[in-house]
Amino acid sequence: MTSTLPPQSALPIDKELVLKVIPMPADCNANGDIFGGWVMAQVDLAGSVLPARHVQGRMATVAVNEFVFKQPVRVGDILSFFSTITRIGRTSVTVEVEVYAERFAAQGRYVKVTEARLTYVAIDASGRPRPVPRPAGEEAGHAGPAAHAGTGAR
Repeated sequence: MTSTLPPQSALPIDKELVLKVIPMPADCNANGDIFGGWVMAQVDLAGSVLPARHVQGRMATVAVNEFVFKQPVRVGDILSFFSTITRIGRTSVTVEVEVYAERFAAQGRYVKVTEARLTYVAIDASGRPRPVPRPAGEEAGHAGPAAHAGTGAR
């Protein structure tokens, strides 16, 4: 974990804001920072928003491909979760999620605290993978403009 990254004043404009949450004291680890598992659970929820729109049915997290904690999360931080679809497979959708903290005492300044890449699989009623619906003319593996419909920035 890097100890000092410069704060930014701008949030990403190429990803969609999918979740905002404020961690509470009950979410802390023994060191007083927010427990990493809590952050991971929030990232999984945030990461599922865009695939849920695209899959149009049941889905499950199949992989956490990459997960990086860049800075500690503190009680009272306002966390903003931004996501974008990066790949659409035959039965799966992969997303990138970036998490920014607006520190309690520094409103308007943001620090990227986490970044992750997750893959979700579309499943049928029996829990087996099923094809992801595609707009006409879109090929598997490409997250073209139709994949991002309604996924613009805030």
